[in-house]
Amino acid sequence: MSSSFHLPPAMSPLVISEPVGRAWAHIMESYSPATIEFAGTLIVQLIFFWVPCVIYMSLDALFPKFSERHKIQPAPKQPTRSEILDCFSVVLKNQVISTALHGLMIYISTLTGKGAFRVDASIPPIHEIIRDLFISLLLREALFYYSHRVLHHPRLYPKIHKIHHRFTAPVALAAQYAHPIEQIVANILPITIPPQLLNSHILTFWIFMAYELIETTTVHSGYDFFLNAAKMHDLHHEKFLIYFGAIGVLDWFHGTDGSKMAAKRKAKGNSAVGKGVSEDKNGSIVKGDKSD
Repeated sequence: MSSSFHLPPAMSPLVISEPVGRAWAHIMESYSPATIEFAGTLIVQLIFFWVPCVIYMSLDALFPKFSERHKIQPAPKQPTRSEILDCFSVVLKNQVISTALHGLMIYISTLTGKGAFRVDASIPPIHEIIRDLFISLLLREALFYYSHRVLHHPRLYPKIHKIHHRFTAPVALAAQYAHPIEQIVANILPITIPPQLLNSHILTFWIFMAYELIETTTVHSGYDFFLNAAKMHDLHHEKFLIYFGAIGVLDWFHGTDGSKMAAKRKAKGNSAVGKGVSEDKNGSIVKGDKSD
């Protein structure tokens, strides 16, 4: 008796890919590459950012017991209604700016004949998608980690990044609550540059973008569901100088992992272990328990 496993014919990759291929071919025949890139990217942004935001921010009202069980920080630290409305306004403005810039870049690419991504009738093979996603994930980690650390520089922090840290107990919507410069440098470019360097297919880019949007809304959600990912970034918002990255590799390498920093303070006999760090009114980083 053979022990090999085979997918049922209806579930084979070939059968699954055929309707996708036909739908994609129809889209390619109906619209220009520029229109496909612009509209598709906007649709991915709207679905995979706003839908998770609505879900996470509705948990408290719809499932209060479940919400209380998984919420990382207590109710007194949660943002007020006015802060949420301000957050919505800032995020909306940032998305309008980023969409306008994307449209401008596409217009320039139509003039030069050099698009940022491959937009053609082919469907990229699975191995190419997996390869590009893996490399893009690593490159995004590097770009985000180092740009994030630069934004914490004392000269830049009070002018740019302090806006994002207004939420010491973040909510999903706060993922894009940022100064426009930060929105471009730390939120957009680390996601768009890696697939461009790899000359990825536009479909691969959309998959990567969707994943990153779900990831960033999840880690800002204030709920800890998956492998402590949200807890680590929540600690960054609360303590400021730990967990600059998204997946933790560079935090471990550079010693900005929270446990490593606590161990260093303990070794030095620092009595403030566990209090973390916070900011003063000028935006410079100081030891303490609470931000302004």
